[in-house]
Amino acid sequence: MPTCEGIREEYIQCILRSECVFIQRHSVQDCIKSKDLVALVPDECHNLRQSMFECKRGLLDMRKRMRGVTAAGGISPKSYETPDDSSNWNPSSSSSGDS
Repeated sequence: MPTCEGIREEYIQCILRSECVFIQRHSVQDCIKSKDLVALVPDECHNLRQSMFECKRGLLDMRKRMRGVTAAGGISPKSYETPDDSSNWNPSSSSSGDS
């Protein structure tokens, strides 16, 4: 069963490295919940929190259960492919079978 552990761990580490927790020594809960301290948390952490929310929501959504939970960043691991070496591709050297 797919889980959101990877995103959760990244989010936790991001919050722990933030200025709010690491430098000013506030609790994690205070940094997340307080309107005054939320400005000290980087945008990356807010994006990870949103990704974690969408991942957990996707686990409960029956429409997404058939397709699976997308990876962090919204790219499905199956749909993301990199070409081996497209910089050396030469259309004139490819065999077309017309010879």
